Amino acid sequence: MSYIMSSQRITFRISEFLIRRLKKRAEVTGRSKSALVRDALENYLREVPTSGSAYDLARAAGLIGCVDGARSDLSSTRDHFRD
Repeated sequence: MSYIMSSQRITFRISEFLIRRLKKRAEVTGRSKSALVRDALENYLREVPTSGSAYDLARAAGLIGCVDGARSDLSSTRDHFRD
């Protein structure tokens, strides 16, 4: 992965489970934990769309669309909801 050598230090919290996995991966690969986290973050940010409307992002995530067999007017007719 490429990144600018002039970097900033950040601090964040992760679970003990992730810490153990990160340490193990660092041992197995011979890479630093920082390098592994940088690569993981770069890969994640490359895959996630960084622009577009909320609708575009939700659609890309598969959160918007049709459901087979469902009523077509659920979003506009409150009669179908229970209290």
